[in-house]
Amino acid sequence: MSITIVDSLTGDPVAARVRITRDNHVVKILPQQAVAVMYGVWDHADGYGFQPDSAFYVDGTFQLSLPEGQYHVSLSRGIEYLDQQHIITIRSGKEYTQTFRLQRWIDMPARGWYSADDHIHIRRSPHEDPLLMTWIKAEDVHVGVLLRMGDFWATYYEQYGWGENGVYQQGNHLLTSGQEDPRTPEVGHAIGLGASDKVRYEREYYYYDKVFDKLHQLGGMAGYAHQAESFHGYRGLMLDGLRRKVDFLELLQFCVSQDPLQLRHYYHLLDLGYAVTAVAGSDFPWCGKDHDHGRPERNARIGNARFYTQITGALSYTAWKNSLRKGHTFVSSGPMLDLKVNDAIPGDTLQVKKGTRLKVTVHAYGHPAQVPLQKLELVRHGQVIATSKSQEGSNQSSAHLFIETTLTADEGSWIAARSYANADQAAHTTPVYVSVNNSGFHNKATLMQYITLAEKYLTELEADLQKVNDDPQYQSWRYKKGIEQRIAEARAVLEQLRKLR
Repeated sequence: MSITIVDSLTGDPVAARVRITRDNHVVKILPQQAVAVMYGVWDHADGYGFQPDSAFYVDGTFQLSLPEGQYHVSLSRGIEYLDQQHIITIRSGKEYTQTFRLQRWIDMPARGWYSADDHIHIRRSPHEDPLLMTWIKAEDVHVGVLLRMGDFWATYYEQYGWGENGVYQQGNHLLTSGQEDPRTPEVGHAIGLGASDKVRYEREYYYYDKVFDKLHQLGGMAGYAHQAESFHGYRGLMLDGLRRKVDFLELLQFCVSQDPLQLRHYYHLLDLGYAVTAVAGSDFPWCGKDHDHGRPERNARIGNARFYTQITGALSYTAWKNSLRKGHTFVSSGPMLDLKVNDAIPGDTLQVKKGTRLKVTVHAYGHPAQVPLQKLELVRHGQVIATSKSQEGSNQSSAHLFIETTLTADEGSWIAARSYANADQAAHTTPVYVSVNNSGFHNKATLMQYITLAEKYLTELEADLQKVNDDPQYQSWRYKKGIEQRIAEARAVLEQLRKLR
């Protein structure tokens, strides 16, 4: 069998993901052309040529000798291309040769939006860069962030370079280094992106703010992983977010739930008046779409959760980082979003006078077979203020939903859009922030309840500090004095927020 995979528009061979089965059983024969890199949870060598679901990556072409019979071949190239399923028959003595043409249903780079996966765990050296580049190209991810991971005792998934020294680029695709460190069960998992070096304070491990401050000094950004849902990440998000240390939050991922979009902690900070950029990542090879079977890593896949950043001109590391810093993003596992408030895009702040009329337009794009849009929602201060649904006989369809409306800026607010397709397909923008007469964009209606909830999270953490724990994973009590000082600083911020009622 000889297979070539090309882009239907250009006719050029392209990297792709391939999975071959026979009678519903995976064919565990790897072609010589399969692109292999060592990977695994806890930096173990759990996989090499095959992906967790027994797919493999090729760079446009492969040959494979198979016994006579009928086979099912699955081809894919990320969420902007249409998946293909083929039944092929191998006959003894006859060579099967075929070219398959992968078709885009949408071209986001042509619209100025480039995809990124901010959470990939694979150890690399310069030798692996071309191989890993094929992997992210095969998932149509334009920026792959390889995260060095740490805990109390050690670091994993080492990276050879940081900042510009850790960038490997081919055309409109690049690899870069970041960190998931610190990571604790009481405060959550933190991520650093875009810094010129790694940052780790082993003897002050629970003082996340020290890491965040240093990352900022090194030109980077800091935030929290896993939607701040797992490992009590919401505590750290409040502790550091209230003190303006947090730049972003992983808003979409398959680590916590089969529903990848988890919003409660994001809306909490936004309603308190804090601008936080939405990002997303796969957490490969840890998280996939198979929680019901207890082994989500079996379906772990680079790019299954991703975010898009708007870039003017050619993709470069500097352009990507600058746009990310401005919050020009939306997250997606399927639908594509386009939000504008007047001429502002996600991440922008509009300074307006009271009574200003705001023209809001939002479009969601999908595909009837692969990403069938169900609903598009316009959200202001966490409340849905307009909805569009796919309906037969209307101009709203499973391929395109839109909302056009005019709002009055009576007070500051944040405005975002979200969309849903299949059960595991969702998207959400970073908000456009509207400040009226320099008033900020906090939500007066929810301010007190969110202050109370933030206090609850701080009290939870405070209670943990009182427990001397023999389990070596839980060491916050050893940092009691320093964390209590930081809790006091966060509470002082909450007192100031109370005055905004």
